[in-house]
Amino acid sequence: MAKVTSKLAGSSVASRSFYFVVRNLLWLLMLVWLRVRVTGRHNVPRSGAFILAPIHRSAADIPLASLAVHRRVRFMGKDSLWARRPIAAVLSALGGFPVTRGSADLEALKRCIGVLERGEPLVMFPEGTRQTGSVVHPLFDGPAYVALKTGVPIVPVGIGGSEHVMSKGSRSIRAQRCRVVVGAPIFPPSTNGKAPRELVTQVTSELATSLQRVFDQARRDARLAD
Repeated sequence: MAKVTSKLAGSSVASRSFYFVVRNLLWLLMLVWLRVRVTGRHNVPRSGAFILAPIHRSAADIPLASLAVHRRVRFMGKDSLWARRPIAAVLSALGGFPVTRGSADLEALKRCIGVLERGEPLVMFPEGTRQTGSVVHPLFDGPAYVALKTGVPIVPVGIGGSEHVMSKGSRSIRAQRCRVVVGAPIFPPSTNGKAPRELVTQVTSELATSLQRVFDQARRDARLAD
């Protein structure tokens, strides 16, 4: 089984170059097919680690959210995807790292902390799995917990239109205007690496409010573009 170690897979110059080649191709494809536009890029930290926290309505949300960041972002994937070396190499080069499906959440969070401690941006979907509708679903505490443990900011990202591109359970991809709105970063209070329950709840609540705000704007912008 692949593991995240102190030298995270996919950290070579070649793998980073591959990431940006794929990202630029996706950017071109989405400009033409989804007519995507990104606003609020100035809210993304130019250096250092941070958590990118997008809304989750579609399988297209990972590539859409990554377009807001000029650096490579990391994201989690089930470890079975890393079973074959060629696929594992591609996923790692694209910023993915494996976690054991069904394992304790704490183990996955430790791996997320390890990525951030390396100074790399990390994608965490605070709603967990793909959802539906215009209202942000109850958030998991993972992003807030990891942010407090590492001291990194959380950047909320609203994505409008993606649910119509590839909704949950759908196998087809539809052309649909998409808008990505990046909100102001949420900076957790300094806790010296601790994550008290009351602060985790507080940061999660602040993230929910910010995420709903940028999601509403992204949906509104997508409708106005139609």
